[in-house]
Amino acid sequence: MNVKNNFFKAFTCLLMILLLGNDVKAQTTTGSIKGTVKTADGKAAEFVNVVLTNTQFGATAGQTGHFTIKNVPTGTYTIVASFMGLQTQTKEVTVAAGETTTVNFVLSEGAKDLQEVYVKSAKHNKFLKKETEDVARLPLKNLENPQVYSVVTSELMKEQVVTSYVDGFKNIPGTGVPLVYNNGRTTLLSRGFVTGNFIRNSVAGYNFNSIDPADIEKIEAIKGPTGTLYNSSLASFGGLFNRVTKQPNETPRTEIAYQTGSFDLNRLTADVNMPLNKDKTVLFRVNAALHNEHSFQDAGFNRSFFVAPSITYIVNDRLTVDVDAEIGNSNATSAYRLAPDAKGKIFNIKDLGIDYKRSFANNSVDYQSRQIDLYSLINYKISDHWKSQTMFNKTYSSTKGYVTQLSLADTLIKQQAISQDYPYYITNVQQNFIGDFKIGHFRNRIVAGLEYYNQRSNWTNYTVTLPGISYKNPGAAYNNFNVDKISSLVAALAPNANSYVQNNQSSYAAYVSDVFNITERLNAMASLRIDRFINKGAYTPANGKTTGNFSQTALSPKFGLVYQLVKDQISLFGNYMNGFNNATPTATAFDNSTFKPQYANQWEVGVKVDAWDHKISSTVSYYNINVTNTIMDDLAHPGFITQAGTQLSKGIEAEVIANPFSGFNIVAGFAYNDSKITNGAASVQGLRPANSGPARLANIWMSYRIMHGSVQGLGFGVGGNYGSDSYQTNTQTFKFTIPSYTTVDATVFYDQPKYRVGFKLDNLTNEKYWSFRLAPQNPTRGTLSVSIKF
Repeated sequence: MNVKNNFFKAFTCLLMILLLGNDVKAQTTTGSIKGTVKTADGKAAEFVNVVLTNTQFGATAGQTGHFTIKNVPTGTYTIVASFMGLQTQTKEVTVAAGETTTVNFVLSEGAKDLQEVYVKSAKHNKFLKKETEDVARLPLKNLENPQVYSVVTSELMKEQVVTSYVDGFKNIPGTGVPLVYNNGRTTLLSRGFVTGNFIRNSVAGYNFNSIDPADIEKIEAIKGPTGTLYNSSLASFGGLFNRVTKQPNETPRTEIAYQTGSFDLNRLTADVNMPLNKDKTVLFRVNAALHNEHSFQDAGFNRSFFVAPSITYIVNDRLTVDVDAEIGNSNATSAYRLAPDAKGKIFNIKDLGIDYKRSFANNSVDYQSRQIDLYSLINYKISDHWKSQTMFNKTYSSTKGYVTQLSLADTLIKQQAISQDYPYYITNVQQNFIGDFKIGHFRNRIVAGLEYYNQRSNWTNYTVTLPGISYKNPGAAYNNFNVDKISSLVAALAPNANSYVQNNQSSYAAYVSDVFNITERLNAMASLRIDRFINKGAYTPANGKTTGNFSQTALSPKFGLVYQLVKDQISLFGNYMNGFNNATPTATAFDNSTFKPQYANQWEVGVKVDAWDHKISSTVSYYNINVTNTIMDDLAHPGFITQAGTQLSKGIEAEVIANPFSGFNIVAGFAYNDSKITNGAASVQGLRPANSGPARLANIWMSYRIMHGSVQGLGFGVGGNYGSDSYQTNTQTFKFTIPSYTTVDATVFYDQPKYRVGFKLDNLTNEKYWSFRLAPQNPTRGTLSVSIKF
């Protein structure tokens, strides 16, 4: 710990020495001009040129629409905002010595109109949308933020003809093959830790079922322990995934799309946006999807309906209220799940010889799921330097029916069905106060907040297992796994008090985070959160017993430094981040002691680049995450558990988003993760946890769109993903390997202002590959997408 502290102090001192070596600027007879350029619907207008006529002074608006022109001699000037294809705007501006004059422009075009101009003029990196206030809960640019994150835009997902939410994660370094649970819920990897999809618009969006991508504006993958600003119950030690939904704007627009393709895919989506009054102070948008698709295997399907209405009410220039909902219904069969035989002699899924296209399931063994997410956001401008942000989320998510799983025993496969009624009820409330002000010459951006989170569930569960059948030659017994057979077995089960269980847990949190600009190039971040976690335990009404109830309090600090080596182009950063998980073990300690929260401490250093007029953006970092208080089996006292384990996860992540020349765009990433149990049970000591996934993961997507001529709008794309071999089980006595994989995807599209046609081929080489749960992934799949825009 002393070594880390000394390193942190040395790093800080080195930066201060660099800064103190710079002389304080003498008084001059110059001033500065700053301002913003926005579209008619209030969105940032990037790449707009802002110049002073008859001078060499000018700037280009950044991704947030801001611009700054420095060292301008005093006097009165004509300032011009212009962009190819847009109407030029001019204003008069007076510059005073030592002062900064503010000038703002509002373009007559809407954000989507401007987007079309961008595409036609090829002046932007269309997959680069790094600027977000979600990561730090503050208006902080990527180059100012000491945290690493990736953003997948709706434009990229549209080009890749994404019809499944998790397919968008192909573009995020280190996420791997999606892990699909029995009811459609999905998780992916982040820095070697299994990470769920439980956050929507920065608050709880706990979806126990599959997520439809119809209303997704972007996916934000925030890396590393995030316990300071986000609820630890919704994140992992590797980070979190925040899905940001589409919001209403002032430009009326409708897009209807239809996708069809392999495995009987039929998908119809609609995106309708309109103002509801002449003043455009009440805005409405609705996204909807109707989805029907079968599995490539002999059984399996998903039929769903989804609708997401949203309203924005601009009460006045200080108060804005957003209200939206996600409502979904689906009928589906369980995802494939297979457990290998730990006593067997086969150690690789490829050597198993099990039929890739055989599901060992039946379409009558299905379930129904429902999802309702209600969300509201109230923004109130208290003053020029402070605003209030109130967020509320209410979630109902349920699964009712049969979910399944498979297990091997020698040459036999056992089919298991679980009769399940599992509703979740989530309430999440946040109140934030966000400030941007100066103390002396030093700028402070600060967020201080309170959060309340409650999660309740009622769990009804009955499990039956059918006799084993040969997994190579199952014969007529293969068809015994049907709803009639399973229902009769469930009805014959003896009563069990633990078949119906109620759970209730809450957390109360307070947090504060400050970004302090020491100079224009150097800023420091300091954050702290305190959480009070209350678990009321598992209550079984049949016997009136409650087990596992406990309370815990945890502190989570965060520090970061950023030095812009080249202003607004290259940043060096370092961070220390802490996250925690409340320990909720199913067994007890031998001495009945209370379990402490499990902590993860991350140290990270790296570089961020945003250069060449935003044509290239890149982040490269090295991280080291040490997890303490890990729960494991107590070898000295069988049947009990102890809290003395530690895990180390370290590695390198790199991401590049580039637009090297007109019409050509690249998204690429690489992740290397070295995870191991540094203190644990003898069976896993020193080994990589199986659920850490492949040690090496890579992704790339390249596309080219013709920008001029008679076939303007015609484009092509190609990319792929790679994962090194990994384990389903990794112990000293048994290892079961999942082989490496390489997949290749390609697309062709023709995009016009009024319509779009695209065709995508996934897994061109028909690669056979598996998830951590040994679920076979899709073979070659073709998808045709046709949309009209008006």
